Amino acid sequence: MRPPYPPPPERSAEVRRRFAEEARSERPDLSLLCLLVGAEADGELDEAGMDAVQVELDTLAGQLPFRPGGPRAWAVALRELLGERYGFRGSAADYQRLESSLLHQVLVRRRGLPILLSVLWMEVARRAGAPVYGVALPGHFVVGFGPAEEQVLADPFDGGRVLTGSDAELLVAGATGAALEPSMLVPADPLDVVSRILNNVRAWAAARPERTDVALWAVELALALPSHPARLRVERARLLVQRGDFV
Repeated sequence: MRPPYPPPPERSAEVRRRFAEEARSERPDLSLLCLLVGAEADGELDEAGMDAVQVELDTLAGQLPFRPGGPRAWAVALRELLGERYGFRGSAADYQRLESSLLHQVLVRRRGLPILLSVLWMEVARRAGAPVYGVALPGHFVVGFGPAEEQVLADPFDGGRVLTGSDAELLVAGATGAALEPSMLVPADPLDVVSRILNNVRAWAAARPERTDVALWAVELALALPSHPARLRVERARLLVQRGDFV
């Protein structure tokens, strides 16, 4: 088994308890939920490590200009800091690595999947006071700044490139063959973001039959979310049988 290695049972139970509690809170903390996913995947991520990630996000936010201007100015400031100065971006190879779905590893490697890089953008921007949110375009996750009538989109996977209207249309057309609809540009709920991250982890594990351990914890965390499809229970049962846990 390649790293990251899972935590011991006691630590896993505590991580899952906190994940369920945070997911059901009045205002779920996206960065904390992502770090708890990371702690379930990587036994080396302890409380001190989680605190260090939060400090790093605060430090990055402190390097942004103070109130740079409107939505486009915020998008450009994030691109210059995270994409250009620190080199955060993604590539096709990142889809082959579990670490690309773990926030603490994305901070270290400066590489990740579109949704995790978008979480990084959002958390840094939010701490600096930006009007920021995630936008779950079909097949590709990006970041939005400002209200609907002034919305500016940026693609963290492409180093924070600020998107034009035609850029967004091409992204959607390339993923689905369909036209871009206004309903696709609404802010994504934090729990929906976490659900998509866990879906990505499950997809990674599904391509690797030897990693049913990863598939199982991803399903069980998804089941801890307040809203989830019933098919996840069937998926969990199949994984348990596959692993020989018939009881």
